[in-house]
Amino acid sequence: MPDMIENQPHTVEPILRVERLVKQYAVRRRTVHAVSDVSFDVMPGETLGLVGESGCGKSTVGRAILQLPPPTSGRVVFEGHNLCGLTGQALRAIRPRLQMVFQDPISSLNPRRHIADIVAAPLTLSFGIAPAERDRLVREMLEAVGLEAKTVWSMHPHELSGGQCQRVSLARALILKPRLIVCDEAVSSLDVSVQAQILNLLEDMKARFDLSLLFIAHDLAVVKNISDRIAVMYLGKLCEIAPSDELYAGPRHPYTKALLSSIPSPDPKAKGSTDPAIEGDLPSPFHPPSGCRFRTRCPRAQPLCTQQEPPMRVLAQDHFTACHFPLEAS
Repeated sequence: MPDMIENQPHTVEPILRVERLVKQYAVRRRTVHAVSDVSFDVMPGETLGLVGESGCGKSTVGRAILQLPPPTSGRVVFEGHNLCGLTGQALRAIRPRLQMVFQDPISSLNPRRHIADIVAAPLTLSFGIAPAERDRLVREMLEAVGLEAKTVWSMHPHELSGGQCQRVSLARALILKPRLIVCDEAVSSLDVSVQAQILNLLEDMKARFDLSLLFIAHDLAVVKNISDRIAVMYLGKLCEIAPSDELYAGPRHPYTKALLSSIPSPDPKAKGSTDPAIEGDLPSPFHPPSGCRFRTRCPRAQPLCTQQEPPMRVLAQDHFTACHFPLEAS
């Protein structure tokens, strides 16, 4: 798959490089092809959005990057270190710089512990610092994410709202001053107004702490507002990668165009999209289609799509598409 992506010259080395990532699961003597040959880079200070339908494998990619669990094959190179194959102390030494914010803000927090203890746990596990210094850092981080430390200090997760819990999750991820955070559907369970608050907070934290983000979501409208580049996944494979504005202005893959056409317009007088809707169900990951995996639902499918898997190729500067018959640039 995307040698072209892997071999693109960079003036700055990527903070994260995912190379030919594969993740498979054995289920009742059958194999689930969750992620198949996925490659991409995340540059320092960049937000890369990873989008696709539910079940496409995007969350599996995020977890495999953190070795939760490790991928079946491929390489995950973070700050020059290949994380695949690392275990024990070697992996623990790197993990403070690579954190994750999970989808469900409430279930990702220990319901039996106070908020201060939840945020302090990474410090205690990683550095074992003095209690007074630990409390100072926790107080500063809670305030940084917009929570009043003295109010939430002794509260439990069930006493907070979903948005407040997600702020606690972000504080816990930031307390170790990581270089990269994987946000796995970090706002999907929140109300729209709270989503906007958390997205603004992520942007502020990104600038304040010099972060890079891998932002995983299924809502393309949300991803557009936060991402510098966007990677689109379908059934375990990448089908398009491009700068955010360029992808929205002129998608080149039929699947990307169909996803964008499904975004509702806030203008009640706006005309709906005339593009044909995606028909049929998502194929089974137990037996992915031959050739192009999107061909069973693609209105542009040809016999070639059945016979050969389309390679990821460059159609414009920094715009990569895996399609035998890509759409014309608009």
